[in-house]
Amino acid sequence: MKKISLGVLPLIATIILASCGESNVRMHTTIHKDGSCEREVSYSTIMSQAQRDSLWQGNTAPLAYPMPNCLNRQAFMGSLTNVEGDTVTTTLSRGFRSVEDMCKETPLTLNGTQLHSTAKFEKHFRWFYTEYSFQETISCVGDTFKLSATDYADKDVVSYWFTGQPNLVHGMSGAEASEKLNEMEPKITHWLNDNLFKTCFDYIVNHYDSIANPPVSRERFVELRDSLAKKILEGNDDITNVEPAEALRNFFHSDAYAIFFDENTPCGKGMNDELANRMNILWFSVPYTLSMPGTVTDAGTGIIKGDVIYYPLTGERLIPNDYVISATSRATNIWAYILTFLIVLLALATFFISRKSKGKQK
Repeated sequence: MKKISLGVLPLIATIILASCGESNVRMHTTIHKDGSCEREVSYSTIMSQAQRDSLWQGNTAPLAYPMPNCLNRQAFMGSLTNVEGDTVTTTLSRGFRSVEDMCKETPLTLNGTQLHSTAKFEKHFRWFYTEYSFQETISCVGDTFKLSATDYADKDVVSYWFTGQPNLVHGMSGAEASEKLNEMEPKITHWLNDNLFKTCFDYIVNHYDSIANPPVSRERFVELRDSLAKKILEGNDDITNVEPAEALRNFFHSDAYAIFFDENTPCGKGMNDELANRMNILWFSVPYTLSMPGTVTDAGTGIIKGDVIYYPLTGERLIPNDYVISATSRATNIWAYILTFLIVLLALATFFISRKSKGKQK
């Protein structure tokens, strides 16, 4: 989705600077054999020259960097700060008695609201090994957008675009896959543009009393919605070039609505906040890593690298459906092998002693 409409480009720098993706936020979960677990979240910040100079002078105050706006400080018990070059990495951690307790303290937030997740942990004793399974489900946040993407594209297309599942280009050549993607993108772009237009339009309607000398009444403004949308949204190959204040000026022959596109005014700030709440989800990115007891046998949708499983937890993946993180591992029960060996040894010893005793009786 390269086309982001309605003059929101000035917002992007602010949103990205405060986002999880820009701060290199990562979350790691460690599951233990008894079902207890630990969660760590780390984020990195680049020090300014003044902060580096202050650090060299022995002042550690610059290390107290604010958290990215997607994290909840109350979800952690301890923290550790590490400086490497000009990068400061802060790691927050907390241990839990169960995965259920861990989910009650989910540290990730979106627009100030804690993301909801549920989890379950199971272990199954198989004598020579014990199997462990973990699953965490992070709830969908697609209702951040008032218009559903499935009204613009097939459900499978929406799911594939945001999550990669189901794989709609499986077996296709590169050219065929490219053509398929080119068919999908305009539908998703149309959905996003309509949502952003609706956000702006509804905000203006809800704050219509703030307009001095409006060219039309609130009721007439609402009636002209479709005509205004056509004027702004249709016929623009790159809608990022649209200047909404100018478009409204040309449509109504009035500057009365300019206050909504000037961030130095209360209405402009409020409009920016509304747009930011919609856009934040698109920049939300917290790579999720998981450590399981024993050897991983099934990583679900994750990728195994050594002893760690990697999952791409992004806001886009939370738009169409819940995001499920699941894994299964297996730990060898050494004692079971030893006990089995001793039992077999005892059985053999008993057998030979019995045969020897019978031979003497003869």
